[in-house]
Amino acid sequence: MLSAFIARPIVELKQRDKSKIESILAYGDRLLVGLSHGSLRIYRVNEPIDEPHAHNAITTDRQTSLSSPRQNPVDLMREEEKFSKHKIEQLAVIKEANLLVSLSNGLVSTHDLQTYELQETLLKTKGAIAFAVTSNIVKDPSTGVPSIVSRLAVAVKRRVILWSWHDSELEPDTAEHTLVTGVKTLTWATGTKLVAGLTSSYVLVDVATSVVTDIVGPGSIGGAPGQDGGRFGGVGVSTINYMGLGGSAPKPLATQIGHGQLLLAKDINTLFIDSEGRSLGRRQIPWAVAPEAIGYSYPFLLALQATKGTLEIRNPETLTLLQTISLPNASQLHVSQPNISLAHAGKGFLVLSERCVWRMGALDYDSQIDTLAERGRLDEAISLLGMLEDALLKDKEGRLREIKMLKAQHLFDLHRYRESLDLFTEVSAPPERVIRLFPPIIAGHLSAQAADVHDVENEEGSQADDLASESQSQGETASKDAKLNHTSTDESSRMGTQEVHRESGEHFRKMHEGATLEGKDLKAATAELRPFLVQARTRMQKYLNPDGTLQDTRGKHSLVGSNVQEAQELLLAHAPGSEEERRQQLLETAKLVDTTLFRAYMFASPSLAGPLFRLDNFCDPDVVKEKLIETGRYNDLVDFYYGKKLHEQALELLQRFGKQEQGDEIASQLAGPQRTVSYLQSLPAEMIDLILRFADWPLDVDPQLGMEVFLADSENAETLPRQRVLDFLSSKDKALAEQYLKHIIDELNDTTPSFHQKLVDIYVQGLKEGTFPDELSQQRWEEHTLNFLKSSRYYQPYKALQMLPADNPKFYEARATVLGRMGQHSQALEIYVFKLQDPDKAEDYCNQVQLAQTSSAITPKPGQRSTATDLEAKTTSIYHNLLSLYLSPPPPHKPQWGPALQILAKHGARMPASSTLDLIPEVLPIKELESYFRGRIRSANTAINESRVTAALRSTLVFSEEAKLRLGSGIPGGNGGRNRHVLITEDRVCGVCYKRFGGSAIKVLPK
Repeated sequence: MLSAFIARPIVELKQRDKSKIESILAYGDRLLVGLSHGSLRIYRVNEPIDEPHAHNAITTDRQTSLSSPRQNPVDLMREEEKFSKHKIEQLAVIKEANLLVSLSNGLVSTHDLQTYELQETLLKTKGAIAFAVTSNIVKDPSTGVPSIVSRLAVAVKRRVILWSWHDSELEPDTAEHTLVTGVKTLTWATGTKLVAGLTSSYVLVDVATSVVTDIVGPGSIGGAPGQDGGRFGGVGVSTINYMGLGGSAPKPLATQIGHGQLLLAKDINTLFIDSEGRSLGRRQIPWAVAPEAIGYSYPFLLALQATKGTLEIRNPETLTLLQTISLPNASQLHVSQPNISLAHAGKGFLVLSERCVWRMGALDYDSQIDTLAERGRLDEAISLLGMLEDALLKDKEGRLREIKMLKAQHLFDLHRYRESLDLFTEVSAPPERVIRLFPPIIAGHLSAQAADVHDVENEEGSQADDLASESQSQGETASKDAKLNHTSTDESSRMGTQEVHRESGEHFRKMHEGATLEGKDLKAATAELRPFLVQARTRMQKYLNPDGTLQDTRGKHSLVGSNVQEAQELLLAHAPGSEEERRQQLLETAKLVDTTLFRAYMFASPSLAGPLFRLDNFCDPDVVKEKLIETGRYNDLVDFYYGKKLHEQALELLQRFGKQEQGDEIASQLAGPQRTVSYLQSLPAEMIDLILRFADWPLDVDPQLGMEVFLADSENAETLPRQRVLDFLSSKDKALAEQYLKHIIDELNDTTPSFHQKLVDIYVQGLKEGTFPDELSQQRWEEHTLNFLKSSRYYQPYKALQMLPADNPKFYEARATVLGRMGQHSQALEIYVFKLQDPDKAEDYCNQVQLAQTSSAITPKPGQRSTATDLEAKTTSIYHNLLSLYLSPPPPHKPQWGPALQILAKHGARMPASSTLDLIPEVLPIKELESYFRGRIRSANTAINESRVTAALRSTLVFSEEAKLRLGSGIPGGNGGRNRHVLITEDRVCGVCYKRFGGSAIKVLPK
């Protein structure tokens, strides 16, 4: 049982006093007691010096009370003997109007709050049964000025009469509401809504709109016709006696329980409603006997059982009975009105009987929560923490999180793994605390189950004994306190304490029994652990980079300020320290989380371990290596090595298994060079040493596959240091170097001269060696050599020419190409004409040179024409050189008339006429030059025709522009032309300065 309140008698009537206590009212430091003969006693309440806050404080108070006199809880200030002629049934205060309201002999009267003199007896209230008072702050809808509105509702038979005060001024008009049956009780739900308990039901009265709403509930609360919702139908338990049915009908009770909710109770039936009268759908309170009175003292629900003389303290959310206090002959409850004092500020409430008034002192909330947690009432502790405000507790969020983790651990011990891990996830529990619950196969050395079982049993048994002895001493102290305050604890209270002791012992035993996980339980727990660890990994990524450094410490994830607590939630120890120490703790936690997740995958679903390695992780390499080698999962081990950047170990493993025979079943996935090549392709250029070291054996086994490391269409391959790769491949095989050079030059457009020169050297050296398997291979090699010599512009022609033998026919064409690259066209043509004796190749060479010269010719300036004579003057024709070699060859060569005439026929127009005719010998018949002259004439006619067409086009353009100028807007797109006119009148003003034109000069702006 919980010790939330302690009863202390503050007012006791002496034996010779024949009066009885009928009503009380507490406000401020005053306590008003209404007696049965009409007197009103006014007491001043003294705050007790020994206010209890915990059980140990009670013992200290008892010891000190023997040596020092105690202060009286109340002092009698005065007594108004003629306050009323009849018993005072009810008291209330309207503080804003300085009024005291009383109910006596069926009449409601108002008194001065200071002098207690009668001001007015409300005659309309004759026959009144009860009344209710409320005060609220209301803003004026038109001005928005707040004012205090107080209302007094009086129940007179079937009527509810209403008085109102605005800022202490009584309104002259009263309102009346007539209900279907007699009104027994009144309770304000809001400032304008009133719950009226009738003889057979409840209704909600809106005093602002006069709308009456029936409240439908179970049993005697007031159900629909024919509904049988109560546990005993519509018959009240209090009306049943041993002779049969009879007795008085139960009184309808109602109380506010905060957050706009109310509790209605009649007999043993209850109903929770909101301020609109709608049912909240909550279960009923399990009362065995109908309560005499109910109330709400933040945050507990109160029920006074007059027949038993006990006060029940319950949790309003779980409806669990937390405490039972014995109060003999108690008949009424008095809880301060929420509009007078804050719900949590009143540290207690009052209970009265005919002869005594008890003050219920509330214990410290932190102590209450600690007691519930120690006794295993974790759900109650969580519920209580949720209801209490932050200001009333020390570190509310931290305590709530800790208790939820205790509950999650308890659920884990009961083999309710899903609920346990969901709760651990909800509170973001430190991963280390959760992992400890698992055996070493999952948690490793961190497992709490690795400890000696006997030591655990002894330790837990001693804890249980200590808790039991402590609880017993607290029970004895509480019993002595009750005797000192003239209260006693009944048998049910003692039995409840013993039950709590048994529950705490069982809790420790269950923790020990659930300590061993194996078989299906271990698999089920591991399956629920994985989502928790995945979420913990996600939270770690907010603070740690994949390399173990902190995220940007100047940004939002810095471990300073408010984010320190969020980061510490991941840690088991919250010891303050520097940011570097927190980083180390986070790194260790991340390593623990990922390693445990790996163990969980390997235990339950080994196939999921691979995807974990492909992500950035902090797994312990030693643990992973041991597990994967043990299970033969070498492929996953390679992925793990890659993720941890242990590339050398991974490549050594791939090399070892790659060189094995295919028949090895264990490493069949790693056999051959394919996996090694793929791994090397994924490495960055910074690891060139490692790449070249382990690319050696794939090139030996499968050169074509091995070259994919350097020729792949990927960023890593393209950014490799090309000179180092070239040196490595050259040492292996020149064919591999030639393949790599062609790739970087043709595919990657590398213009480095050394690479182009190296490829030329390889081509020339291959031709010199002549080690070709067949003639076709040699022809292809020669073709590649010539094409590269013609296309490349970045090799050094002088070095290439020195490498080419001058007397070897295989190199004649190559030398001609290089000489052409050097600008030695005459020497190149001599090779084509005299050594190769191939007029077609000579003509092709001239065509290429002519095309290059024409494209680089000087472009004429605008307005300047370029004539054929200019071109002849500025451009030296390569065809002239070829023609001179054909017609005037150096000795001992003879003239070649046939090729010369073909050159004249095809390209005669491109050569200067005077020099060309000088080359033609006189013995050559004119008839043979017919094609030459025809070509020249056609070229001249083409130039003339082109000039005529150009002149015609220009005249058309001039005509079009002249038409636009003359006709103006008549032409689409015209600007008005010379026919545009502007009319100037005496009233016309300038559009810029707004002056009259008059006789001044005029300038027309364009439209």
